[in-house]
Amino acid sequence: MLIGLEALAGWLAILVTGLLISPKLAPVLLVWLCAWIFNTWLARFDTRLTRFLVALIFGLTIIALWEMIVRIYAIPPLILPAPSRIAASFVANIPLLWGDFVQTIVKGALTGWILGGAAAVLTAIAIDRSPFLQRGLLPIGNFVAALPIVGIAPILVMWFGFDWQSKAAVVVVMVFFPILVNMVAGLAATDRMQRDQMATWAAPYGQSLWKMRLPAAMPFLFNGLKITTTLALIGAIVAEFFGSPTTGMGFRISTAVGRLDLPLVWAEILVAAIAGSLFYGIVALIEKKVTFWHPSQRNQRG
Repeated sequence: MLIGLEALAGWLAILVTGLLISPKLAPVLLVWLCAWIFNTWLARFDTRLTRFLVALIFGLTIIALWEMIVRIYAIPPLILPAPSRIAASFVANIPLLWGDFVQTIVKGALTGWILGGAAAVLTAIAIDRSPFLQRGLLPIGNFVAALPIVGIAPILVMWFGFDWQSKAAVVVVMVFFPILVNMVAGLAATDRMQRDQMATWAAPYGQSLWKMRLPAAMPFLFNGLKITTTLALIGAIVAEFFGSPTTGMGFRISTAVGRLDLPLVWAEILVAAIAGSLFYGIVALIEKKVTFWHPSQRNQRG
């Protein structure tokens, strides 16, 4: 209780200071303070519903404060468009945004992510099978991972053309090494006793891989897959800046900036953020189903 009163006093001091500096900030600070007090109270009830509501209220508060600040200080749309203008642009350009989503996310990012992930898993199995490959391929993979995307993207665009294939190739390069490193670590996660037990049973490598090593590697693999969901989106979008057909999120952002249509740029960013969150959430849901036995996936209270 004492901590709560001290925190409230601190926020009230911030409120008074903000009002002294700029009286226009009064409604902004008031909304912020009310949302903070309500969220602090709600967070005490640690259930699945309250955790969702806390995150929802936090996000809605940020949007409300954004809208208020833009309107109160008359910020030009070229600097920072209001959320209402972004929403209007989003609704007005749904067919355009959907075409860009399919071109960039479905064709470029998702295809490249699947191909890169599959190649990384197969390479990790080969490395686990052969110490020679472990000494030879991992340094090469590290070298490729260090290559800047702005350097390899135009090269791959020239190799594979301006359509989605070149974007998928960029994504393959970006996601390959993180998944590979995690998968190699996962395949080596079994302890010596487990490996000796499989050897005692005279199990061949394929059976040992399927029955022991792959299940043990799943938490590591899904860590790599979740990390690369965002990398895949970034790689596909950035690659489109170096050449693409007349569709695609990167193409649309570059042309909209040239036309000073910042609400459309933010609408594309919103699509990317939603797609990335859904992409990550789907992978996390699959992980929960596949690695239900792992301690990290035990049911939380609520």
